[in-house]
Amino acid sequence: MLASSKLVGFVATTDPSRAKAFYRDVLGLLLISEDEYALVFDAHGTMLRVAIVGEIVLAPYTVLGWQVSDVDTTVRGLTAKAVKFERYPWMEQNELGIWSAPSGAKVAWFKDRDGNLLSVSQH
Repeated sequence: MLASSKLVGFVATTDPSRAKAFYRDVLGLLLISEDEYALVFDAHGTMLRVAIVGEIVLAPYTVLGWQVSDVDTTVRGLTAKAVKFERYPWMEQNELGIWSAPSGAKVAWFKDRDGNLLSVSQH
C-alpha cells in the first residue's frame, strides 16, 4: 500500500535556530520551509521535518542515517565542521570512530545539537 509513496523523516528540536544551523550549514541539507511547527529540509529527495517541540525525548538508538559512498571522507569532513563522533567502549572502532560490521558495512554515529543520534554508513 505504501511502497510507491515517498517517506518523510522526522526528528525533533527545542531550538529551531540551532537546528537550522546544524542541518543546513553543517550537514548541507537544503532548507525548503520553516514555520512555527517545523523546519523542512530536502535530504536528497526525502523530506526531513525537524519538528519544534517543548521537550526532547531522546531515543537510545539511531533515528536518522545517511548512506554515503565514502564513510572515511564523510567523517573527516564532518569532523572539520566540529561534529563529534560517538565512541562506544563495547565496540571496536577505528581512529575516526568508524565501526566495521560483520557484514562489511562501516558505520559512524554522531549527535545533532539536540542530542538525537544520527549515523553515516557505507555498505
